[in-house]
Amino acid sequence: MLETSARLLRLLTLLQSPRAWPGTELADRLGVSGRTVRNDIERLRTLGYPVDATRGSAGGYRLAAGSAMPPLLLEDDEAVAVTLAVRTVAQSSMAGTEETSLRALAKLEQVLPARLRRRVKALQEYTAPVPADRPGPTVDTDLLMTLTAACRDHERLRLDYRDHAGASTRRLVEPQRVVNWGRRWYLVAWDVDRDDWRTFRADRITPRTPAGPRFAPRGDPEGDAAAYVAGKVSAAAWRHHTRVTVHAPAATVLERINPAVGVVEAVDGRTCVLVTGADTLESLAVHLSVLGCDFTVTEPPELVAYLRELAGRYARSTPAAAPLAPGAGAPAPVAGSPDEGSSPAACSR
Repeated sequence: MLETSARLLRLLTLLQSPRAWPGTELADRLGVSGRTVRNDIERLRTLGYPVDATRGSAGGYRLAAGSAMPPLLLEDDEAVAVTLAVRTVAQSSMAGTEETSLRALAKLEQVLPARLRRRVKALQEYTAPVPADRPGPTVDTDLLMTLTAACRDHERLRLDYRDHAGASTRRLVEPQRVVNWGRRWYLVAWDVDRDDWRTFRADRITPRTPAGPRFAPRGDPEGDAAAYVAGKVSAAAWRHHTRVTVHAPAATVLERINPAVGVVEAVDGRTCVLVTGADTLESLAVHLSVLGCDFTVTEPPELVAYLRELAGRYARSTPAAAPLAPGAGAPAPVAGSPDEGSSPAACSR
């Protein structure tokens, strides 16, 4: 009896996946015959679980929507993943989610077996996020639901939008994606009046009702809405901007930087231009130092001066090379010294 009950729970776990399961595959997964699978399906139906069956090559069994909800059945790794996800939401910038997420974590802990409860509790007690330097504004979850529903249904959205100075404008947009970048949420949408793509900070949006008519869906701007937001938002927020000639192929540089750092433009097979920036010269120097290849900086003047100062500081931080013994070869250049060609000081002009 215990074996049958455990098998039924395992069968329910499989049927909760959003797909149709052929009887033969279920039998292989459960280690039983096809006849036993059919009998177990009938037992589940008797218990009130609506299991649909379809014929054909693409057919099989699936758990249909119904009033009787199956228990929450999670594999070990699934339970850990859910715990991490809920904890992440609790620490996010979505308003009102912290208390709700903590309640969900408490309920999850109650239904887990002892072996998993101990692991989940350890995750809760011994993980801690690094606080953001500048916490982002909170966004109401109902607003995010409204924006994502408009994206899903391809419905134009009427909204009031406040810019960084607080001025409000009325916009008519065709919502495409909602992107979480850093600690902020952004709506990527086609602005009907401006006939172009725009990004809108979600915390500055006030939707107006009723929603507009449906529209024909478009592809994501530049083929990737998240990368589009990263480029637009970063450039708009930067205090310092620069165009850096990098003496390496564009593909090599793209492997080393995050899209939020900047845009890479190929020049030829061995050279590219990195359009980048940062809030501070220090941050900009860090971005350049991790490129791992030579580069040339000519502007802005304050960045050139700072890199020269930094190069001198790096050179002074390393001890002078010891005198060579007769017949000894030259020592290898020290990272950060004037002889090291890949250092920021050596690559800047």
